Amino acid sequence: MPEGTPRRAVIVVQEAFGVNDHIIDLCERLTRDGYLAVAPHMFHRTGDPVFAYDDFSSIFSHIEAMTMDGVMEDIDAAIRAITDSGVATSKIGIVGFCMGGSISMHVAATRDIGAGVGFYGGGIKGRWFFPSQIDAVQHLRAPWLGLFGDKDQSIPVQDVEELREASKLSPNQVEIIRYKDADHGFNCDARASFHAESASDAWQRMLDWYDTYLN
Repeated sequence: MPEGTPRRAVIVVQEAFGVNDHIIDLCERLTRDGYLAVAPHMFHRTGDPVFAYDDFSSIFSHIEAMTMDGVMEDIDAAIRAITDSGVATSKIGIVGFCMGGSISMHVAATRDIGAGVGFYGGGIKGRWFFPSQIDAVQHLRAPWLGLFGDKDQSIPVQDVEELREASKLSPNQVEIIRYKDADHGFNCDARASFHAESASDAWQRMLDWYDTYLN
């Protein structure tokens, strides 16, 4: 919670590594900017673990146990918690990172929130329990900002550009930004792929996006 009564809120959706120190730090940064920040624990059904950034082998069983219905149940619970605090749904943003970036797109396409932002959300053409973002972007109910790194081997630039092309059919505003020197996870200062210049620019773009659409 920020100091005073919050006017706006952001749902912060975790990476595939859980609600770790990085996600908590991002919530605290948003709080300092006056937002109520809520980070749903997407792995709560399988023990709510947190993983090291090099421990990929332990993650997959938890992701495979997830469903889109379960994810949206958790998002809806976060929305209720926020509105119970007095913030209108039109003043709620969502931001997701990695796995959470994919989730942010589908929330913006299915829920009446104020704005969405995705950092390096994979599975643009669908993956695991995620449907295609290329389809979802054409049905957005909220403006959406996508932030991607050209060096990200898990998200081909060609897929990002297909998403950009599909976004021309969106009923809502879409902006897609590519960072030529950024890899996957470029916003996380706990990862070797952290790229300070891209992270700083992307974070400011996110704040500007919320300033535009959550007012």
